[in-house]
Amino acid sequence: MRPFRNRLTFIMMTLIGLSMLGAGFAMANVFKQSHIAILEDNMVREIKLMQATMEFPPLEREQKIQYYTEKSRQLDALTEARVTFILKDGTVIGDSEKDPDSMDNHAYRDEMLQAKEEGAGSAIRYSSTLGQDMLYVALPVKQGDYDGYIRLSMSLKEVDQGVKQGWAVMGGGIIILFVLAAFVSYRVAASLTSPLEKITRVARQITRQDYDARVRFHRKDEIGQLAYAINGMADSLQTQLQTIKDNEAMLQSVLDNMTGGIVMLGHDGNIVLVNRAAEQMLGIKADNVTGKSYRELRQHYELTKLMEEGLEHRNNFREERSLYFPMESIVRLDGVALLQEDGTYRGMLFLLQDVTDIRRLERMRSEFVANVSHELKTPLAAVKGFAETLLGGGVKDDETSRSFLQIIYDESERLNRLIRDILELSKIESKRIAVEYSPIHLSTFFESLMKFMRPEAAKKRISLSMQVPEELFMEGDEDKLRQIFTNLLSNAINYTQEGGRVQLTVRDMHRAEQGDTVEFTVMDSGIGIPKKDLPRIFERFYRVDKARSRSSGGTGLGLSIVKHLVDLHHGTIKVESEVGMGSSFVIEMPLLQEND
Repeated sequence: MRPFRNRLTFIMMTLIGLSMLGAGFAMANVFKQSHIAILEDNMVREIKLMQATMEFPPLEREQKIQYYTEKSRQLDALTEARVTFILKDGTVIGDSEKDPDSMDNHAYRDEMLQAKEEGAGSAIRYSSTLGQDMLYVALPVKQGDYDGYIRLSMSLKEVDQGVKQGWAVMGGGIIILFVLAAFVSYRVAASLTSPLEKITRVARQITRQDYDARVRFHRKDEIGQLAYAINGMADSLQTQLQTIKDNEAMLQSVLDNMTGGIVMLGHDGNIVLVNRAAEQMLGIKADNVTGKSYRELRQHYELTKLMEEGLEHRNNFREERSLYFPMESIVRLDGVALLQEDGTYRGMLFLLQDVTDIRRLERMRSEFVANVSHELKTPLAAVKGFAETLLGGGVKDDETSRSFLQIIYDESERLNRLIRDILELSKIESKRIAVEYSPIHLSTFFESLMKFMRPEAAKKRISLSMQVPEELFMEGDEDKLRQIFTNLLSNAINYTQEGGRVQLTVRDMHRAEQGDTVEFTVMDSGIGIPKKDLPRIFERFYRVDKARSRSSGGTGLGLSIVKHLVDLHHGTIKVESEVGMGSSFVIEMPLLQEND
């Protein structure tokens, strides 16, 4: 019973103390309110006096702020009260303590609303800057060019001091009871409000998307359970937000690195999404077109026409169209209608795939097959025709028979060269050919090659010469180099008239960007190449003079093989030619090859 009695006594003393404290507060409140009423009356009179004695000249905004700020400071010195000039819309144009431009709109302050409705308004607010309560009084003023309010604010420090003096009159008992009551109230409030304030602060941080905020105390009561729930909610939000961010980053990475373009349109025809590949294909910037109509892509008429049909019919389709901006290309367009599970139409998704290279390769493959068929058909027809003639007994003398057999042999050799060149080119293009680099003494290498080529040149009385530095070495695949220059020299001899000349020149070059290189030039005085044919001479089966090329036994693949072998040596090849003046093939290769 004793603990219960002690608790009851404590409660009773607390109630008595609180009752007396309440009576004291009532008295103090009456005292305070009377003082505040007097202050309000004085402040109202002062505002009216200002209205009657001040000048309110017509001024521009900047002049108004300067003028009324200066006036407010002068009046502050006279009245010992903060003076504020406020326009009817709540804009502050003058204040004795702060810069008006830094002050927010005052239209909805309590004293302003009351002054607007009742003709005079007052309010008491605590000033965190001064650490005390302030009394604000505002009156509407319409004088001259000024239409707004004048507000005075004064500290209630003197009123508070008066209340304190009133409290001093009360006896020691009420002081003791008040102290006890204050102590009890403080402890109770501290135990309840402090954790709640912490929880509220954390909840506000979470609403500002600070998901790392947590309640840092541990209690087993209802407040502790609330703190635990807040922390759990923050953990869940943080996990979900991180998942969303990761998914967005992954999706954005996928969109940015897709080789195909994506353009998404909403149901209203506005562009919702454009990825990086689509920007490059269409020559646009996502930031410039997102949120705008697809008709903004007016430079792609065929594309916008398909988009219009897709939005109108809301069905899937696949089409190919040629685009001419920013460069000519062939694009395959897949249109997909975006439908939700409930059938709601969201718009269209367009997938763009650049198939220019694919179509070009298909065309090249078709041309290659056609060329190979044609090249094989010609010697096969000759072999078959002459063989049938011999088998039919139509040739009786040995000389004619021998000439026919020679033709059959030559054509079979031509077939053999053609097949060999096709296989060689196939191996080179498929990267199945091995390149073995080794030091090559170029003077010795070309002496050997010229010895092999001179009999062929001698048949046409062609002068074959070379200029190769004696001390020059380079790294390369000797067999591949021999194949390159055999083709070039053979072509030069074949396309040079009798009595002409073919010259090979080798120079050691040094370029600041490329390092040491070797330049090879094969120059002839032959028939030359028309300018229109120069860009295509390295294509497979392309011949400038088809009749002469076939009569010389050429396959049409030599220069294509040369181009690929030069590329294998990390070099470049170019040609300069004029019809009737001859041609020059210039090859440049690194002196030292880098290991791939």
